[in-house]
Amino acid sequence: MDKVKQELLTPSAESRQEWRGKIISYLAIIVIGGLVATILIFLTSKGLALFTKDGYSLGKFLSGVNWQPSHHLYGALPMIVTSFAVTLLAGIVALPLALVSAVAITEMLPPRVNQLIQPIIELLVGVPSVVYGYVGLTVIVPRLGRLFGGTGFGILAATCVLFLMVLPTMTSMTIDNLRQVPKQYRLASAGLGATRWQTITRVVIPSAKGGILTAMIFGMARAFGEALAVQMVIGNAAVMPHGLMSSAATLTSVLTTGIGNTVMGTTSNNALWSLALILLLMSLAFNLLLRLVAKKGAH
Repeated sequence: MDKVKQELLTPSAESRQEWRGKIISYLAIIVIGGLVATILIFLTSKGLALFTKDGYSLGKFLSGVNWQPSHHLYGALPMIVTSFAVTLLAGIVALPLALVSAVAITEMLPPRVNQLIQPIIELLVGVPSVVYGYVGLTVIVPRLGRLFGGTGFGILAATCVLFLMVLPTMTSMTIDNLRQVPKQYRLASAGLGATRWQTITRVVIPSAKGGILTAMIFGMARAFGEALAVQMVIGNAAVMPHGLMSSAATLTSVLTTGIGNTVMGTTSNNALWSLALILLLMSLAFNLLLRLVAKKGAH
């Protein structure tokens, strides 16, 4: 009897395996959480050093329009405005085309065509950003220069490159969201006498509205954090833009061009870390917006 009782109370092999899995999972969570917390603390301390250590005014940093590290002027407003401008323009242009392409692939084109087009779109999602930058440098910039005059470098060239980058991502995500709409919705709409176009515009797209907005925000988040491709075509002039063809600079382009030319701990280097902190905060804002949109779409 005691032996049977002992066998019943002894953890089985499956229980021990489950506990080992839980311990490994908890350790992985702790390691990942520690790494994220370390990055956040390090970047925050470096980003705030310009204001706490060097005594530079936060208001002057955020509202100043002159970025001249050699004269101790660190106005980040031109880069912030340019970053938002190219991101919003690329997102606004890419979303309608991504939606139309996704609707055509999921609702109109034959299955054989879909099997050919979708792998191509997914392949374009994985193309390195330097390839898009090279295309912009050799194709888009010269064309814009011939059409509008000037060098061709500027906000419009950066918008075109970012548009090419985010369009495959937004299209792929939109396709997945449209395919998640239950077929019963389409059948019910057709049973009520609706045409294919009425079913698409009044049933399918509204049902996938949350996922479509998520695709747009995800694409814009990628565009906002892009550095190399934008740096190759935007002109890298840290001034307030006054038109689509004017050379400008984004937060990422200033960071990539300036971080290797400063000494760690100097005021100029701390100013670049402050720009990196702004990028981090904007990335967190995009992620928070994604969660809110996804939660609203689920309801």
